Amino acid sequence: MKRKLTLYSRKDCCLCDDMKSIIAGVALKIPIEIEIVDVDGTDELREKFGNEVPVLFIDGRKAFKYRVTIKQLEKRLVRRSAISWLGSRAGGA
Repeated sequence: MKRKLTLYSRKDCCLCDDMKSIIAGVALKIPIEIEIVDVDGTDELREKFGNEVPVLFIDGRKAFKYRVTIKQLEKRLVRRSAISWLGSRAGGA
């Protein structure tokens, strides 16, 4: 099952660029769907996130803010996949 990652970021943000790079590296190993949202695209998003970007959500849940390593992201994705798999097995048994 593909995990959905949503990254809230903005242009000319070095932390955002770093996180995009990390996500791209992880995407080479783990199947993920990626959505990148520019917080400066709407007043609502700009107000909600302000200067607190990048923020990464995994399957709709806030997972990381400002920084993440490849190891941290892989661990979170694998752990959440295992939990989802176990839950589906328990429900189907």
